[in-house]
This record gives sequence, structure tokens and C-alpha cells, in this order.
Amino acid sequence: MTETTRPDANARTADGTAPGERWLAEARAAVAQDPAAVTRAFALAGRQVGRAPVRPDTDPAGVVHGTVDDAARADLVVALAEGAGRGGADGEAALAARLADLYQHGDTAERRGVLRGLDALTARGALAEDAAPSVVAVGRDLAADALRTNDQSLVAAAVGPFAAAHLDPHAWRHAVLKLVFMGVSLDAVAGLDDRADDELARMARDFAAERRAAGRVVPDDVARLAPDVTTGRTA
Repeated sequence: MTETTRPDANARTADGTAPGERWLAEARAAVAQDPAAVTRAFALAGRQVGRAPVRPDTDPAGVVHGTVDDAARADLVVALAEGAGRGGADGEAALAARLADLYQHGDTAERRGVLRGLDALTARGALAEDAAPSVVAVGRDLAADALRTNDQSLVAAAVGPFAAAHLDPHAWRHAVLKLVFMGVSLDAVAGLDDRADDELARMARDFAAERRAAGRVVPDDVARLAPDVTTGRTA
């Protein structure tokens, strides 16, 4: 079936189920039974569920809060983890290796899916404390790789709940400031109010001073990190 004739992922069938929802449910079940199925499911997700932004009104490009296929891939990561959980310590190590492989061999959208999947696992409590040390270690490496890129969507996907729970203070502060530098809303950052500290405020003030010295606009989000900073273009 060609791209032009493929059914709309959001179209409803007689039972009220969208084809994309049905595909995702089937893919989740397949991945839970056979972890190897996740590779093909990751590749197909965008075509099957669509690539629309999750919050089109406030985030039309899907950079800050992600896209529908990001969310679908996150669901697949959760299914993968559920299957791995039946394998004990070996399953946890296999999950970590599988996530690393999906990220390293995936395109940008698939890499976002892994990062959003780590967020989903964090939100479910699956990565709390010492529950999955191999997965957390791999997750930190993958987040660090994403934060080295200049892709707004990847950087935004790397500052969610997983980052809030597991990135060290130095890495987390620099990730937040990178978003400001890139012009990406700090709404992407999970736990901002809880983790923001005096050092981050100092860094934000220094950033603002550099922008003013260069005659450039100071982004409004700087004031979220250092409320005493005047934003906008100053004389």
C-alpha cells in the first residue's frame, strides 16, 4: 500500500477504534512476547500512528512535548520493559542493551522515542533507586549523547522525568541552559522548580550578561531561572 493510499492513522472504524491505536495495541503485545519485535515496531510507528504534535495548540512543532509517534514508541519501551521484567537481572541487562541499540541505530524520531520511553519508565517508578541500574546507566549515556546535539527535539526529549531523576546537577544545569540558548521553552524540563538552584541562577545571569554585551535579546525564559534578570532587548 502506498503512502498516498494508506488509511488515516486517526480515522475511526465501525467499533470506534483508530487504526493507529489498534496497531499500537498489537505491537505492544508482540514486543512484550518477543523483544526483537521492537526494532520493526519502532521503525513503523510514525507511519502507523502519525507524527502529529501531542499538544498542537501550544506546541505545534511537537518539540517541547513530543509527537504522537514519540508517545507510541514510549509505549513500546514500556512493553519491552514489562517483558524484560520477567527475566530478572538478565532481563534488566537485556533491556538496557536493547535500548542502547534502538537509540544508536535509530533515526532522530526513534532516538526521541527511546528518551521518551525512559521518561515513561521513570514516571511508572520502574527506574526508582536501584531497581534497574543497567538501564539507568545506559539512559544517562543516551541523554548525554542527545544533549551534545543541536537538534531541538532531541535536547527537549532529554530533559524529561528521567533527566530530573537521574542526571547529575552539572549535566542537568547545562541541559537547561542549552534549551534557553536554543530558544526551546523550559516547559520541556521536568522538575524545573524542584531542581533549579543558586548555581543555575548564576549561570543564567552570566548568560544574560553575555547576550546583553553582544547586543542580543535576553530570552524571557531566563527570568524563570533568575527572576532578577531583565529580559528582552536592553539598551
